[in-house]
Amino acid sequence: MYYLVVGVVYEGAVVVAWRQGFAPSERGPVWLWLIAGAVMLGLIVWGLWSWRNVWLPRVLWGFNAVRLPFLLGSAYVPAIERQFTADYYQLQIVLLLINLWMLARAGWDV
Repeated sequence: MYYLVVGVVYEGAVVVAWRQGFAPSERGPVWLWLIAGAVMLGLIVWGLWSWRNVWLPRVLWGFNAVRLPFLLGSAYVPAIERQFTADYYQLQIVLLLINLWMLARAGWDV
């Protein structure tokens, strides 16, 4: 269930970034990325809910853990050029750590 909450927050962040002009137009229209994100979110939530295989949360944990160094650098290293404030990246770190904790429980607390 938490993965669904995280996905909705990310979809909302894309909408806010698009409205403020941060979404790069060279990567395609934003609506296409929102649809792709919603489909991916739906598949992941469905897979976690119905498949109940320990390997899916483990793989998702690995993909999410790769994001942590980038977020830490964006939040705390002043030399990195940012599009968003440090508070935004710190919130993303908190959400990511909760997400990693929940996925670790699903993947390793069997």
